[in-house]
Amino acid sequence: MLETFAPAKINLYLHVTGQRADGYHYLDSLVAFTSIGDTLRLEPADSFSFHLEGPRASELDGFDPQDNLAVRAMRLLAGTLQKPLDFKLTLVKNLPTASGIGGGSTDAAAALRLMAMREKMPLDAPLLHELAATLGQDVPCCLSGQTCYFREIGNVTDEGPTLPLCHILMANPGQALSTPTVYKARKGPFDPPNRLDTVPETVADLAMALKERTNSLAAPAIELCPAIAEVLYALASTEKCLLARMSGSGATCFGLYPDRHAAKQAAAHLYEVHPDWWVAQAFFPSQPLSPSTAW
Repeated sequence: MLETFAPAKINLYLHVTGQRADGYHYLDSLVAFTSIGDTLRLEPADSFSFHLEGPRASELDGFDPQDNLAVRAMRLLAGTLQKPLDFKLTLVKNLPTASGIGGGSTDAAAALRLMAMREKMPLDAPLLHELAATLGQDVPCCLSGQTCYFREIGNVTDEGPTLPLCHILMANPGQALSTPTVYKARKGPFDPPNRLDTVPETVADLAMALKERTNSLAAPAIELCPAIAEVLYALASTEKCLLARMSGSGATCFGLYPDRHAAKQAAAHLYEVHPDWWVAQAFFPSQPLSPSTAW
């Protein structure tokens, strides 16, 4: 069996810097990967099958399994390498879907890692990045699961700064948002690229730097899903919250805290006040990703 972790990503800031003639938007974002996420497993089998498990698996009920990004990634790489799909793929779904934390993209990247491991390909092989870019703009940055910047339409990544250990609380009001719909609703001027001037040494330093930046998609997302404003207010109101921000195109938001205890206390409060929300305590940066093997 092969197994790998598919960490949730958060956009610490996300600037929409322009728009191409074909409608795609130019982006500038600093992305971090968290300690929570989905898990993917490969097991030998006579023929290919796909199985869903986990607390959020029911959110994918009714969707064609062949349209799942992880399945598409697996079929794409296997077909390119002309290898048989003689295995069972299991996705343990812990992350909410369509929530701005890269659930589908990180699953697709994990599937590519698993297939690469099975075929003894290096995880930095150019082919993996080429195929990842065809699956979605977020997939290339999810391959390594390491802090990075992305630019162009999100498909070009650059090494990110070494961030301090940061404790966060993630919250989602239980409403899915379509990324294209949020981009379409965006109005007004574009925001300039604004990478960090210096590497933050502390969580407080990072929070100060992020306050000088924004998420360009927050306003249109709130217009489409007003509950996001409630989530942001709830996080910002928790004790010792240094920053509250929406990730990606929403609706998941995160609060940044000075230490684990503060994040834990905030989580306990939100669990009590908003039991219907998805609430998860986490930290970033996460550990380097590599599949474990017992094939």
